[in-house]
Amino acid sequence: MQRYFINQVIQSVGEIISVPKEQEHHMVKVMRMNIEECCEVVDEKEELYIAKLIQISPLELVIEEHKEQQVELPIDVTIFVGLSKGDKLETIVQKATELGVHTIVPVEMKRNMVKWTKDKSQKKIERLQKIAQEAAEQSHRLHVPKVLDLMTLKESVVLAKQSTKALVAFEEVAKEGEAAVFVQTLTSLQKGDSIAFYFGPEGGFDLQEIEYLNSQEVHSCALGPRILRAETAPMYALAAVSYHFELLKG
Repeated sequence: MQRYFINQVIQSVGEIISVPKEQEHHMVKVMRMNIEECCEVVDEKEELYIAKLIQISPLELVIEEHKEQQVELPIDVTIFVGLSKGDKLETIVQKATELGVHTIVPVEMKRNMVKWTKDKSQKKIERLQKIAQEAAEQSHRLHVPKVLDLMTLKESVVLAKQSTKALVAFEEVAKEGEAAVFVQTLTSLQKGDSIAFYFGPEGGFDLQEIEYLNSQEVHSCALGPRILRAETAPMYALAAVSYHFELLKG
């Protein structure tokens, strides 16, 4: 059953609602929904409902049922990522959303392969936010990850410090055989905690950036013995978090 996020708070079963034009088009033209067919809707409070199509023009849905569902990671994960060429950042947003990320933050780094102007940045964020919503609908989540505006490294640390723990994936410690920090950090976290991860661009981190992050209690860690691409590392980390908190702990 297709899922849609709506920008309103549903008050009760039996309520009649409408949806934005883009979602209306998707329901009617893409999914070809007919009268009496149902879909899932998630409101602004991240509550899930079953809704039935009762009128096409203008489109109206009636709320049939409230459903309880737990699909979100038990800890909030924020990822800070450098800017990469092509559509790699779009891939990161899409796949990280599917894997349960809570917040995504693009960060200015010395070895970023691309630069965003103010105008370009706004358009990019809007595009990435749309990708996050589509991926959240596809993966049947209750939360649409927020893609924040581009930050400097110092600005990002202010946000990272709000998390229970903060790590930076650094390939040099992986080469040295470090294997404990990531595991120990996950083991120390409890349901309701949060973690921030930093991932570099294609060119990797500048050593001064690592030293600065370390000085701000963002600890370097390895993600296994292999060196991962910029778009692969966030997926590895999120998959590990999911395994640890959703499968291993059950």
